Amino acid sequence: MTKLMQWLLGASLLGTVWALVTFDLLELSLPRVYREIAWPMPLYLLVTFGCYSLATVGFRVATFNDCDEAARELQEQITEAKEDLRKKGLKL
Repeated sequence: MTKLMQWLLGASLLGTVWALVTFDLLELSLPRVYREIAWPMPLYLLVTFGCYSLATVGFRVATFNDCDEAARELQEQITEAKEDLRKKGLKL
């Protein structure tokens, strides 16, 4: 099962439970308080997911590793390429 299928399965299960509680489709005679709490739940979950996503991206950007060695190697390759082009007669 792919990750997408896992997410879709979870979302559909949550959606089903939400619809059952909110609209009392099984006639469980749940207290009105449950329906009042369940009604805005998708909005709360969306806001929570957005906050989690923002925090995750912020953390990954803050802890991004610099590649000093790779940067030096790339600069050396650029210098070598410029010298090679000069030897072949290209003026930069």
